Amino acid sequence: MKKILSICFCLAFCSGMMAQGTVQLPQPDVSKLSMPLGETLKTRRSSMPLGEALKTRRSYREYSNKEIDMATLSTLLWAATGISDQATGKITAPSAVNMQDVKVYVCTVKGVCRYDQKANTLVPVSDKNIIDALVAGQQFVKDAPMTLLLVSDQSNARRKNAHYGDIDTGYVSQNIYLACTALGLKTVARAMMDQDAIRTALNFSEDIIIELNHPIGY
Repeated sequence: MKKILSICFCLAFCSGMMAQGTVQLPQPDVSKLSMPLGETLKTRRSSMPLGEALKTRRSYREYSNKEIDMATLSTLLWAATGISDQATGKITAPSAVNMQDVKVYVCTVKGVCRYDQKANTLVPVSDKNIIDALVAGQQFVKDAPMTLLLVSDQSNARRKNAHYGDIDTGYVSQNIYLACTALGLKTVARAMMDQDAIRTALNFSEDIIIELNHPIGY
């Protein structure tokens, strides 16, 4: 069943990108990011305690081409900037003056989608392949089935602060690292990329600060 869901995700994700249609994500499985007291890694392999995630977190530059299923991606994106409190709209990462300026883009060879945490969807942005622009000489990036691009949207004039944007991106990046560790994924935070090419391909305004990218894979 899991393999079928994974295949269905790949088809929906790719066709959704090409058809410029929004892709609905399943509800994130937060249980995979935590462990009740008394349980061990041996008895519950689908989750990892925070202490273990901090201890084993590493940067990786080698990936298999195994696809990431929709359920796992949904949980990873929720950990990055998902809604943690529906009543207040607060997100999983700290955010200076609650700007919530950091936006996450999912980049594959089929195109680019933006993660909409409020609707828990992937919103198509472009059908262009920007992976070459993300590589910046480090060819291992091409081995990962997807890369998460982090940007800071400074369009809110009342809260505009590029320094806060840099700090907020660091919080989100660490969330991605820890979630990848708990989910059995690999990643590395990278600042290297062709920002001009990315800005042009995704039609970013001057209010968008391109910050980091995370190749994601097994």
